[in-house]
Amino acid sequence: MTVSYQYDVASSTSGGLIKLLFRWRGSIWKMVYRELLFFSVSYVILTAMYRLVLDEPNKRIFEKIVHFCSNIVDQIPLSFILGFFVTFTATRWWNQYMAIPWPDKIMNIISLYLPGTDENSRIFRRTLMRYLNLALVLVLRSISMAMKRRFPTKDHLVEAGFITKAELELFLSVPSVEFNTFWIPCTWFINLLREAKEERRITDSNGLKLIMEEFNNFRSKCGLLWSYDWISIPLVYTQVVTLATYTFFVACIFGRQYVRSPDPTIQAKQPFDYYVPVFTIFQFLFYMGLLKVAEQLINPFGDDDEDFELNWIIDRHIK
Repeated sequence: MTVSYQYDVASSTSGGLIKLLFRWRGSIWKMVYRELLFFSVSYVILTAMYRLVLDEPNKRIFEKIVHFCSNIVDQIPLSFILGFFVTFTATRWWNQYMAIPWPDKIMNIISLYLPGTDENSRIFRRTLMRYLNLALVLVLRSISMAMKRRFPTKDHLVEAGFITKAELELFLSVPSVEFNTFWIPCTWFINLLREAKEERRITDSNGLKLIMEEFNNFRSKCGLLWSYDWISIPLVYTQVVTLATYTFFVACIFGRQYVRSPDPTIQAKQPFDYYVPVFTIFQFLFYMGLLKVAEQLINPFGDDDEDFELNWIIDRHIK
């Protein structure tokens, strides 16, 4: 589901970045339009109340609230909080992508050191790679809703050809209530590799060592993916950032109102009557857009526009 726009910015002289502003899928407009609509409506309602509904004593109270909120807005270090949070989540997002294992290297090594054009040799190679793909699918089923929808039950793995019915019975015989048992196909891989060694299908000890090194790397990345899902960004950190952002804009709804106050201290912050708070809206787009970016990047295994195409990756690995 990742939105790609590389070809649109292939030339820096064609105005590609300007054209990107008018995209909808994966855009800032799609992410923040609900919040922006709520912010705008709330701002207009308060403006109308001050100008048309409130009497003079209540206007003085409203003006003090505006002055107080205006000072609060200046005291919230939102750019620092959001900038650090987005940097942290973006780094984690890229590391999660780099943790997705690709079977190409181990496939090439197996093809080199486990040769043979007979049917048994072919089945050996295919079964070894099937076990690796099965381990990856089992991990992704536990962390991705898209993969869970594609393979809602273990029987769907049988239908897709990742596991046989006999292997499924062995797999289900291991208790898996508390722990992810994606490592079971990895033990099958090792047993089959040892069988190939005993039958002298693999005669080069260095080749066997290379296969094991790449297998361990593949297995480690599967475990790393599961760990990223298990260990999330501390909830209190996410709450602090979210609370700071929404508090900032709730204060802006009041603090950016135009008032005509007899108090010179309050009126000094209102040089003229701006009917549309243009720069406050820009500020909303910048800050709320950063918060929404962080929300998307926290879990790249979901259904957002910028989440990873796991189904495509699995289809590619199978082929």
